[in-house]
Amino acid sequence: MDASESTDFYEYLPVFRDFTNVADETCFTPMPDDWVVGVADVQQSTEAIRQNRYKAVNMAGAAVIASVANTLKNRDFPFVFGGDGASFAVPSTDATLARQALAETATWVKEDLDLRLRIGMVSVADIRARGNDVRVARYVPSDNISIAMFSGGGLAWADAAMKRGDIAVPPAPPGAHPDLSGLSCRYELIPSQRGQILSLIVGPGPGARGEDFRAAVEAITRIVEKTPDASRPVTDAGLRLKWPPQGYDLEARASRRAGESVRARKAKVLAATFLYVLIMRLGVPVGRFVPAKYTQQVVENSDFRKFDDSLRMVLDCTPQLIA
Repeated sequence: MDASESTDFYEYLPVFRDFTNVADETCFTPMPDDWVVGVADVQQSTEAIRQNRYKAVNMAGAAVIASVANTLKNRDFPFVFGGDGASFAVPSTDATLARQALAETATWVKEDLDLRLRIGMVSVADIRARGNDVRVARYVPSDNISIAMFSGGGLAWADAAMKRGDIAVPPAPPGAHPDLSGLSCRYELIPSQRGQILSLIVGPGPGARGEDFRAAVEAITRIVEKTPDASRPVTDAGLRLKWPPQGYDLEARASRRAGESVRARKAKVLAATFLYVLIMRLGVPVGRFVPAKYTQQVVENSDFRKFDDSLRMVLDCTPQLIA
């Protein structure tokens, strides 16, 4: 594989549409050796969530993806958002930019969200040298988006190595602010429509055989896929907006410019979100923005099913499905 083929590797991967195929290793392609994996994790996130700071924790994890995406000028790259962190991979030509975005995000999370973000980066070649692999696939839940899925144990190894400090990236100097354009947190908590929201994580235990783990993943995904709308937790009925939104302070901190005070930015965000809520409630198209179409795409594009060496699902379940 030459340099140009390596850089474009992810863009031209084949896609799959049946989520049960995450248990099929033939859907995954080995990532080039010269690509680099980045990982991030909010330290003591469980305690922060107990303190009702779940939106801040989510914003910290999402900021990793937003900062890298904006730094790369929205070039397509594989990533997984984990709620209290994120993982991604980029070609070696983008590694320096991604590292800087990670470092700036860690500083911003500490200074603006009062959370600590652990960050790390490691090459795919180094992961393989330690007996793991990084394979990636593209799942297409709708015609609007593809979502990366990872297998091979490499992301799990990188996450553990980051937490040990083996692949740590130091944060940027105080005052650094990543480009978080487009990052917002406007919807309210989504209630269950079927009974209970279930967070499900299925990972291989020590010594587990690969074929046994894949069989368990396939069995679970088939159970879920048979339920109405695959027990999707995000529905148009569940997407609620109110003003001021709960997350307006977080959006203000993410979007403020250099030298701009948080207070001044909050006023701008409050004005912008007032217009946004008004437009969404009235359903009035503004230019190319069509509220009904946007809501439909939010529902269709939600990544409530993902795979990054473990199966991760957020499901809206009936008691029967939970059982």
